[in-house]
Amino acid sequence: MAFTRNSATPLDSAVSKFFRRVVPLLIIMLICNQLDRANIGYATKYLEADVGIGAAAYGFGAGIFFVAYAIFELPSNMMLEKFGARIWLTRIMVTWGLVAAAMVFVRNAEMFYALRFLLGATEAGFFPAVIFYLAKWLPNAHRGRATALFVAGSSVAAAVSGPISGPLLTMNGLLGVHGWQWMFGIEGLLSVVVGVIAYLLLDSRIADARWLSDAERTALSEAVEAEEQRIVATSDKRTLSRWRMLADPQMLLFCWIYFAIQLSIYANTFWLPTIVRRIHGLGDITVGLLSALPWLSAVVAMYLTARIGDRRGNRRPLLIGSLLTAAVGTYLAAVVSPWPALIFLCVAAMGFKSASPLFWSIPQSTLHPLVLAPAIAVINSLGNLGGFVAPYGFGLIKSATGTVTWGLYALAAASALAAASVLLIRRHRLGGPAAASGATESTPRFDSGEPTPA
Repeated sequence: MAFTRNSATPLDSAVSKFFRRVVPLLIIMLICNQLDRANIGYATKYLEADVGIGAAAYGFGAGIFFVAYAIFELPSNMMLEKFGARIWLTRIMVTWGLVAAAMVFVRNAEMFYALRFLLGATEAGFFPAVIFYLAKWLPNAHRGRATALFVAGSSVAAAVSGPISGPLLTMNGLLGVHGWQWMFGIEGLLSVVVGVIAYLLLDSRIADARWLSDAERTALSEAVEAEEQRIVATSDKRTLSRWRMLADPQMLLFCWIYFAIQLSIYANTFWLPTIVRRIHGLGDITVGLLSALPWLSAVVAMYLTARIGDRRGNRRPLLIGSLLTAAVGTYLAAVVSPWPALIFLCVAAMGFKSASPLFWSIPQSTLHPLVLAPAIAVINSLGNLGGFVAPYGFGLIKSATGTVTWGLYALAAASALAAASVLLIRRHRLGGPAAASGATESTPRFDSGEPTPA
């Protein structure tokens, strides 16, 4: 249903302003984040030639980032609650940008490992902080679309990283500096600049947003608070202990499903250029352009599935379908020749990237507000260990067999198992009463006057 500017309620207007002002900034921040996290995929052969880092060492270095990320994730999110999104997201961006730029000084495998670990430590908390931020600023009926647009930033980053990193690599020898050093330095400092801009534009609370009118701030605050109060009313306060939350089988199920999604995302993030190089006769720029195709395909699929999910409410069937699409696409990419494999990797990317925002909409709408921030951090940190297992495992497989085919088989199996696991997600709130109360993920909306997303 379409709404004119004159007929929009204060809530509609506030949500629209948030999408125009804040969401684009969050997307740019995530693009920088993904560039600095994954640009080593384009420097693989140069790091081996100039620094002596082979496939196994590269895979370990790519993966150790996620070990640090998992260790520091929960403490980082606790600091977010203390200092607010504006200060903490800025701190995260500036420090990770400086560490990413410091990759220009890598001289051996040990320095490579140390900087990748430090990058994970400084970046920890960024993604769950944004997910938590969206939960505090948007009603659930609009949150899935915002999450999808934000997560799409990672696909945009993957799509543009080739066209950006490829030309930077061709600067090899300029001023006596290697091309990969130019790439790390420029892309790292870009994050520092964006972090400073984020400090100037972000607000930690709705009440601080001067770009909203008084009526818009009131309407948006009341809509978000009404949802939180309804969740609180349908939850069992005896189970609000964070330690009990960590041991809840539902939390473990969330972690496993997200782990499987991350396996596919980061296997492709770090090894897609290598897979594309199986096509003979390609240069750096061509590899970068072709590597962008799966991620561009994913952006379209993510947005469409998120809009459908917001309209229907129940996102579980879409999540299952996305994971099965990832499984089929990945399997077929492993059994065909290089050019068709690229097409099937596009299909797989449409599946596993769409699964991410669909997945996050479920914990956001089922977890108690008092445990939401740490729960998101736990799910993200443990799930992101897939970012260690996937690149390191692919590195070991490639070193042992000379190909990553068996790694693709494993990814397909993991996606299929995750699809089956979605069926086990309970339809009531973590620690709360059964869905008979009406507080299910499929019926998250409240009679607060917001329109059905167009």
